[in-house]
Amino acid sequence: MRSTVGSTTRTAMNYAMDAIRAYDPDIEIQLIDLAELDVQFSDGRDYIEYRGDTRMVAEAIMGADAIIIGSPIFQASIPGSLKNVFDLLPVNALQDKVVGIIMTAGSAKHYLVAEHQLRPILTYMKAQVVQSYVFVEAKDIFRGEIVSDDVTLRIERLVEDTAVLTRAYSHMRLEREAQYAF
Repeated sequence: MRSTVGSTTRTAMNYAMDAIRAYDPDIEIQLIDLAELDVQFSDGRDYIEYRGDTRMVAEAIMGADAIIIGSPIFQASIPGSLKNVFDLLPVNALQDKVVGIIMTAGSAKHYLVAEHQLRPILTYMKAQVVQSYVFVEAKDIFRGEIVSDDVTLRIERLVEDTAVLTRAYSHMRLEREAQYAF
């Protein structure tokens, strides 16, 4: 017998990864599952001073063009492990990066956590946050599969919106850099 505690977010992210591959198989993707890593607590040091998983996570996030954050909601809040990752990063680490959000929770009572807690952190760090996020309730997943067509459609739309915005911001950035004749 295997416990399914904590599997809802992973199921949603696995579906998002499949949706990215279906949308454009040439998009390079990497899944970072904080539950599988040994990420140190932020203590105020520059991210470059960390080693191992901690530095790998920081560098992967800063090296990405786009990020889709998948997170459970615990005690009506984002988990401390996710907040810790933000604390490890420089304040401009997400500048010009497109960030999509998938949040999972046991009930609909917490659907605004992304709006009230995660989005402010992301915008403070200068991310370009995809307007619509995906909220997944535990009832939307059964035996490791998403059973709600609405959820699968919203994840597919989030993937598409993230890709389109990433291309648009990349094009804008190239135009801006061309003005400086570098």
